[in-house]
Amino acid sequence: MLIDGFPAGSFQANCYVVAPAAGEECVIVDPGQDAVRDLEAKLREHRLKPVAVLVTHGHLDHMWSVAPVCGARNIPAYIHPDDRELLSDPAKGISLMANSLFGGIEFTEPDDVRELSDGAVLNIAGLDLIVDHAPGHTRGSVTFRFDAEQVMFSGDLLFAGSIGRSDLPGGDYATIIRSLGRVCLSLPDTTTVLPGHGPQTTIGRERATNPYLAEAAPFAGPTRGL
Repeated sequence: MLIDGFPAGSFQANCYVVAPAAGEECVIVDPGQDAVRDLEAKLREHRLKPVAVLVTHGHLDHMWSVAPVCGARNIPAYIHPDDRELLSDPAKGISLMANSLFGGIEFTEPDDVRELSDGAVLNIAGLDLIVDHAPGHTRGSVTFRFDAEQVMFSGDLLFAGSIGRSDLPGGDYATIIRSLGRVCLSLPDTTTVLPGHGPQTTIGRERATNPYLAEAAPFAGPTRGL
């Protein structure tokens, strides 16, 4: 599998390209602010043909370039329905003062938007990606993972040594802690975590050292009796 990425724009949000191998179809994860030029360079370097954009959540640092990338390639964008409105109105996910960040830019949905659901398996570009709904940072935050390769794109759910903030509209601290327990702590320690910001890590490293994961119990599912 080929996975390559770069931090985009002033927010330094990680944008990734994912493909079975060089010269194949690929998916793009989280094309953020000013991502187009570096993204085009990655696509040329690896001779990749994008067929979809995957959005971990609707904050503008992760979706800024979704519409232009999808429009230029005539490809769909995938996002959870709880964050879909942020594609055209990202200010709702930040604050009433957020418009000052946009410099007059107007955001629109791509022509083809497809909604994600918890537990869905996306069969795209020769890849099988599992979607896990992981609210708390935003209501519609998701992660994408490959079980066989033990790789997870965590968005802003989990970082190396930290977690996503929960103080913006749609965020909730208790909810993100539950999501960490259900989505992250149930994975093997050897799982590579590719976050929305900062360096990659592993579930094992975060389980052992991340103070926020100490609050999150692994999700055990329903129980019966006492």
